[in-house]
Amino acid sequence: MINVAGQNFHFVKPTVTLFFSSSINKTAKQWRDKNKNTKGNIRDYASLNELLVLSNVESYNAIMMETGISQANRMIELRQLARTQLMVLEKLNDTSV
Repeated sequence: MINVAGQNFHFVKPTVTLFFSSSINKTAKQWRDKNKNTKGNIRDYASLNELLVLSNVESYNAIMMETGISQANRMIELRQLARTQLMVLEKLNDTSV
């Protein structure tokens, strides 16, 4: 949580949790619990596509927060955005250019 001028903003944790839970079907905490002896965190083992989409999701979350969209509605929108972007990127990877 980030506090700016008396307002609390939840930027990273909800989007990271949402993103990884929707893209690899587990939360960052679940990944840490399963990989206790692994150095780093779930982002260190994410693919380039996953990191790109995560960055997009975090940016879009910040924009939606500024417009006053509720966290519940943001999570619905962000989950769809993440899934769509990952599918498109995976299709591009499967296509020889």
